[in-house]
Amino acid sequence: MTTALITHSDCLDHISPLGHPECVERLERVTSALEDEKFDGLIRLNAPLATSGQIKLVHDEDLLQKINNNLPEKNNAMIDGDTYLSNGSERAALRAAGAVCHAIDLVIKGDIGNAFCAVRPPGHHAEPDQSMGFCLFNSAAIGALYARNNHFMHRVAIIDFDVHHGNGTQTVAERTKGLLYGSTHQSPLYPGTGHLHDQGKGVIVNVPLAAGSGSNAFRRAFESRILPELEDFKPDLVIISAGFDAHALDPLADLNLETEDYYWSTKQLMNIAKKYAKGRVVSTLEGGYNLGILGECAKAHVSALMDE
Repeated sequence: MTTALITHSDCLDHISPLGHPECVERLERVTSALEDEKFDGLIRLNAPLATSGQIKLVHDEDLLQKINNNLPEKNNAMIDGDTYLSNGSERAALRAAGAVCHAIDLVIKGDIGNAFCAVRPPGHHAEPDQSMGFCLFNSAAIGALYARNNHFMHRVAIIDFDVHHGNGTQTVAERTKGLLYGSTHQSPLYPGTGHLHDQGKGVIVNVPLAAGSGSNAFRRAFESRILPELEDFKPDLVIISAGFDAHALDPLADLNLETEDYYWSTKQLMNIAKKYAKGRVVSTLEGGYNLGILGECAKAHVSALMDE
């Protein structure tokens, strides 16, 4: 399987306040891990800037203006207690969304089989009218609507295995027929959304997991809820919100996944994509805050994408 790694140095210019878990080093650890000779077969591409039209598929004009108008000359400006701006933040977020849209262009044209977008800031908490939870623009949701509007992908699935529920992505799914949002996440935990029976115009599949849940519970959630719903939905494209903060060593939550779970879950999603979507998978980095293990999790995930 031909896999692209799409990233950009601009994503390192989103500079966090001292001690913030969503830091530059996260992306450095991921890209460094993927320099291993095992990944020599990756097609390495620079992420373009998303256009304003792509961003506005999800986000209100007022949000774009708010971010642009509040970029600080130096240091940081805070959107809320968790979410910040530095001078390079808008450009980094545009690269993150642009990477996903570019990957979608490439997989749909058949130029590549699938892609991993190693980008930051993350996106899945960003609501149409509000940046929050470390996230400025919702790259996965932007990509889903871009695929529907520009490539006539009528059934797009976003699967999110970040430990936190992607409230912003669910909001888009609630409003959009032909979009499936499936999430495994710790509950209760920030942002307090992702209830079992949430519904909307799209298909919403939440599988909340209790603190302390490990590999067995996670895999059962996939096998009993996520995969059957995907089988029924028959997606034309699978987008993965690839957060690695459900790992047992992550400091921000209390699930107990192992590195191998990211390989396993990615393979399950690839099997669905091969069956219904001509193998089209686009993954984008979300959370993951243990710098010692983040690179290994990314390697497991990308190894699965590269495997035939």
